[in-house]
Amino acid sequence: MRNSQHSVLVTGASGGVGQATVARLAAQGWRVFAGVRSLEAARRLNHGRSGIVPIELDICDTTSIASAREDIAAAVGDRGLDALVNNAGLSVDGPLELLPVARMRTQFEVNVIGQLAVTQAFLPLLLAATGRIVNVGGAAGRLTLPLRGALSASKAALDAASDALRMELRHQSVCVSYIEPGALATELFVKSARLTRSEDFAGTARDQARYQTAIAESAKTTAKQKQTPVEQAAVAITRALTARRPKARYVVGRDARYLLPFVRTLPTRLRDHVLMSSFGLTKKAFADAAVGRPQSVR
Repeated sequence: MRNSQHSVLVTGASGGVGQATVARLAAQGWRVFAGVRSLEAARRLNHGRSGIVPIELDICDTTSIASAREDIAAAVGDRGLDALVNNAGLSVDGPLELLPVARMRTQFEVNVIGQLAVTQAFLPLLLAATGRIVNVGGAAGRLTLPLRGALSASKAALDAASDALRMELRHQSVCVSYIEPGALATELFVKSARLTRSEDFAGTARDQARYQTAIAESAKTTAKQKQTPVEQAAVAITRALTARRPKARYVVGRDARYLLPFVRTLPTRLRDHVLMSSFGLTKKAFADAAVGRPQSVR
């Protein structure tokens, strides 16, 4: 018997955007396969709601992806999978000069390669249902931020990959949309800051000292940002899944809609100055570090 209930796989379901999206889709009657790295993290997703099926899924592990695909294929049968929301992601923060290569690889493995690996694995099920793909990226992919170069590069890569998928799959009846949020009220950057403090950067102590002020200022800038509720991202994802003609791109948050596009229009030298000053990358900070002076944080 064919199940008429719409089905969707949401990766990164235990995060802020993931939880909001899972809850919203389940409330609208979707059968939601909630992808989490451990089933322990899935227990807080249900909250008494039916239609939520936790799926253990590590998007960087091909064996885990294959296992999740088998489970979901058995559950949806010939109908196929109606939608895939590639939401999992992380931010590896810090100066590119100091980021260990292994951490940069992890940034791209999670934010780009893992998303494409999941997409490849589930495309047969999506094709069977003439389904949809929604990739959750970020505004940092179109406005590079200092000290978040790895994040910006990975989001730009995911943006480009989404464009390619949209064109390649258009005549195969699979729609692809890209969600571009600005700063969201999630723990993404909090977790990244903890990682930055707990793991050593590359380079010598002198190299690291040159960025001392910038790293502290970056944390202050992030803390002062007005953040958009994650529910707005969940609304955009739901629209991409349910609209008769989904948009190629959904921009979420006032900063992503208005502030960042304005900054992108500035002449390069002025734009660089604005962003560098915001993140503490001032000439004085580097001069003080060069002579070994204590660096005060404003």
